Amino acid sequence: MELIRIENVQKTYKNGVVALYDFNLTIKKGEFVFVIGASGSGKSTLIKMLYREEKPEKGSIIIGGINVAKLKNRKVYILRRKIGVVFQDFKLLPKLTVFENVAFALELFGYDKQSIQRRVIEVLDLVGLKNKIRQYPDQLSGGEQQRVVIARAIANNPKLLICDEPTGNLDPDTSMEIMHVLENINRLGTTIIMATHDREIVNKLQKRVILIEQGRLKKDFEKGTYYNERY
Repeated sequence: MELIRIENVQKTYKNGVVALYDFNLTIKKGEFVFVIGASGSGKSTLIKMLYREEKPEKGSIIIGGINVAKLKNRKVYILRRKIGVVFQDFKLLPKLTVFENVAFALELFGYDKQSIQRRVIEVLDLVGLKNKIRQYPDQLSGGEQQRVVIARAIANNPKLLICDEPTGNLDPDTSMEIMHVLENINRLGTTIIMATHDREIVNKLQKRVILIEQGRLKKDFEKGTYYNERY
């Protein structure tokens, strides 16, 4: 069953750069998809469109039945309730503890205190940080901070988790630890789309790989590596 359908999408920036052209892609529920491509290929534009930071001037982007391309700004929150986003820079609130950082996301969605308490402990346990709930971001390693970000992103039990270079600031060993966390989340049913330049991760995990080149879908490998047949 499909979760995402992208049809005939085109995006041109004000400076005339065509970021995506006649772009088509379908992603099923429960998939784990790597999005790769050189800087300027359109990879980041695609990711931003999925969580509606950018809009196409042509085409449609359907996520869980919502046409993101047509979504009015005042209704973006409807989409954001269905997805989680993990960025390269952690974007944690420095004056809040680990527990409070995750709880804050649920408070915004209107969860009651009892539900927040239960869910925060649940997701922090899933990412291996149940014993760090009272610590502050600056007391954590980079890998631990990224785990908090992931916990926060999945706290609302989203159907889709979008990861934009989540291991970009981490060393190789820590990066693989983060990938194991994401694999566990994927096994529980969450669809994951991850933009990355990390060849080692892509080659090791052998997931579906989407290659974007000059704004177009160049290759789509069901179980691929960063250099399938040298593209």
